[in-house]
Amino acid sequence: MLKSTLCLLAAIAVASCSSDQGAGAGTGGNGGDPNTNPVDGPPAGNPKGTCPIPAAAQLEDVSNPTTVVGDGTPASCTSDAFVNAVAKSGVITFSCGPDPITIKLDKTAKVFNDKGPKVVIDGGGKVTLSGGGKVRILYQDTCDHAQVWTSSHCQNQDTPALTVQNLTFVDGNATGQHEEGGGGGAIFVRGGQFKVINSRFFHSVCDATGPDLGGAAIRVLSQYNNQPVYIVNSTFGGKEGLGGVCSNGGALSSIDVSWTVLNSVFKFNQAIGSGAGPAGDGGAIYTDGNTYTETLCGVEMTDNSATSGGGGIVFYSGDGTGSLIIQDSFLSNNKSGKFESQGYPGIYYWTSTGKNNTPVVTNSTIE
Repeated sequence: MLKSTLCLLAAIAVASCSSDQGAGAGTGGNGGDPNTNPVDGPPAGNPKGTCPIPAAAQLEDVSNPTTVVGDGTPASCTSDAFVNAVAKSGVITFSCGPDPITIKLDKTAKVFNDKGPKVVIDGGGKVTLSGGGKVRILYQDTCDHAQVWTSSHCQNQDTPALTVQNLTFVDGNATGQHEEGGGGGAIFVRGGQFKVINSRFFHSVCDATGPDLGGAAIRVLSQYNNQPVYIVNSTFGGKEGLGGVCSNGGALSSIDVSWTVLNSVFKFNQAIGSGAGPAGDGGAIYTDGNTYTETLCGVEMTDNSATSGGGGIVFYSGDGTGSLIIQDSFLSNNKSGKFESQGYPGIYYWTSTGKNNTPVVTNSTIE
């Protein structure tokens, strides 16, 4: 067991921000099967997580929606209605009746880059979006000409800014979707800005083989000015049989992207890849790139696994810079098939220079 109580992170920006954000925001239920009853399954977020939430990671205002999916009845909340709403951009809410509902998509909802600066999708804690085990659920790519190329620097533009909040994502499938390197069974994002709040991700998949390919739940590339992707009060897996499965990164994966993950849960996710190149790495989180930071605060990460390295986390730094920061978190029983960093069970941390080959850990348990 590794225990660290060093006060090394006092200067971290997130520690200076106050939080008015309640964990879960109504999503989650009684531990049952969300595939048969959308209110069931582990709740969103880590109830033991108390890390403050920066202003940039707060819930978006949805009091004046651009589009309301549905007319108050379950039958009106269709795949086409949701896909069309996303194509219009703006603030999207749902009116599907009083009970929780699952909307099973027959095609991926795609953001158009020229429709507006912001896309906010809020399920109100009652909406589950399902890929039906056949399709990726949500897609944004500022460098995809089919979604309208709006600048000559598509890899570094500030819009669209995509937020998903108070939602459940189930059975997303990006297998065979190899554009931009593949991955992102539930959500794929390249460019703009992206955050996830009070949401749950269950049983999504991407290709089982492939070097650097990853992110059964979420794959992200090229965020604006290297601003972090925020994951707040959210759950990935949480129960045996509900975790994501991919070659790398059973929950999250990225290249050249910073992350700030707050008060969230990662359980029973799997990296199952094998063969040449990074494959089977990062049971919960697999990240690679240059000069990026991965911060976990208030995170519970247990019972994830990888066939190769880092049953919980793999952090690669190609230029020898960047940091993996773990604060006020609990990591346990993350099983590494072949390798992990000495003294850090379930974690593999590597830089090309061989310097600073250790994460920064404060007030956390890693065992």
